[in-house]
Amino acid sequence: MANKNCEGILEILPEGNGFLRNPANNFRPGPDDIYVPAHLIRKCSLRDGVHIAGKTGKPPRPGQRPPLAKIDAINGLSPAQYGKIPEMKAFTSIDPESRMTMTRDPKDLTGRFIDLFTPIGKGQRGMIISPPKAGKTTILKHIAKAVLQNHPEVQVMVLLIDERPEEVTDFRRDLPGAEVFHSSSDMDVENHLRITALTMNMATRRMECGADVLVLIDSLTRMGRAFNKDSDSGGKTLSGGLSANALELPRRFFGAARNLEHGGSLTIMATILVDTGSRMDEVIFQEFKGTGNLDLALSRECADRRLFPAINIRESGTRKEHKLLPEKMLDQSNMLRRKTAGMNPPEAL
Repeated sequence: MANKNCEGILEILPEGNGFLRNPANNFRPGPDDIYVPAHLIRKCSLRDGVHIAGKTGKPPRPGQRPPLAKIDAINGLSPAQYGKIPEMKAFTSIDPESRMTMTRDPKDLTGRFIDLFTPIGKGQRGMIISPPKAGKTTILKHIAKAVLQNHPEVQVMVLLIDERPEEVTDFRRDLPGAEVFHSSSDMDVENHLRITALTMNMATRRMECGADVLVLIDSLTRMGRAFNKDSDSGGKTLSGGLSANALELPRRFFGAARNLEHGGSLTIMATILVDTGSRMDEVIFQEFKGTGNLDLALSRECADRRLFPAINIRESGTRKEHKLLPEKMLDQSNMLRRKTAGMNPPEAL
């Protein structure tokens, strides 16, 4: 039907044309997806991951899907306004300066620990470094709930790659205010790559247009393992059987987190596993180590003693935390760090 209102997230195909995908349907291709001609993509300088609202035209032949004929808005902006928005690499990246409060209520110990020892600012690139069963998923959900409650201006997205299907359901039900995108363990590697790329592009486009976005990833380890199965390294293999380019997309996604001067921000908090007994997992961790500006380390000792949140205070921290914490909180944090410096993680907690 011509002149019908339509909207969706643009996925540009290698051929140069594209389709509007429905994020509520996890970007799954469907018969109702609107076709976007290549000439329209070039004319409006459209980028992968933008949200487009417009009207359809007449199908070229009976039985074919209608193409996008008119664009009314791109990420909430008129086509003329969007045409003036530069790409991410043209912006100047600056340190995170606006802290997101993780404390949800006066009895919230998890939020208080994070606020004091690993403050999260808009534009932070953080890793939750965790041994198995130390509460990383609980911490991740807490961050999402705190931001949804305390910072409604921030758009919260969750990316689950190679995750168990029941975990995906749990995230969706537990975080109704967040957008949850997934490629679960029963899906192929090609779908993992596609969902990761679409989520990354959508978050980046929103940041370019001035929005504050938080993406929670669970986990970089599963992502690395999954992409390793289908990567073409040309024979180059790292220690542990990891293909040399298996981490190319995860590293690019994680590195996209930043605070743009005169723009928006993209905050990424991603879990990563350690002490699993797998050499590959250790190599994945070492490849990401030092690329972020926040480490939230969890302790197996604390978790074994059922001390939660199982945060290893000594190993956790945020770079340039003085830009995020008010002077009083910074003094409290420094005092507590000095007092717990010689203690093991359970004693420190």
